[in-house]
Amino acid sequence: MFVGTQQRVTLGNHHYYVDMVFYNKILRSYVLIELKTTKLMPEAVGQLNMYLNYYASEVNDSDDNPPIGIILCTDKNSIDAEYALGGLSNNLFASKYVLYIPNKEQLIAEVEKVLEKWHGSEED
Repeated sequence: MFVGTQQRVTLGNHHYYVDMVFYNKILRSYVLIELKTTKLMPEAVGQLNMYLNYYASEVNDSDDNPPIGIILCTDKNSIDAEYALGGLSNNLFASKYVLYIPNKEQLIAEVEKVLEKWHGSEED
């Protein structure tokens, strides 16, 4: 379910705004999405982690699961992402977005890469 855009989080005397908030009824979890017009920066990870902690403490009902955070950015360096996202107890993910809809062949190739990587990790 769509909750809203620019959802205010107030900590002390400071106001912050989550770009988009959804609630997944099946997962029983809030999904917080941050949109970045630059590459993934560690500051964005810290910001979204703060929002996740706030939602877990102040917004979640007792039967809700922990919130999930997603950062959509123009580029993500794998090494930067690994270190910025590593060790966090919150469910926080980063992904690169594109400004166009890929054609069918590109989508198939991307899905095959993911499946190949996933099947390779199962064998380990």
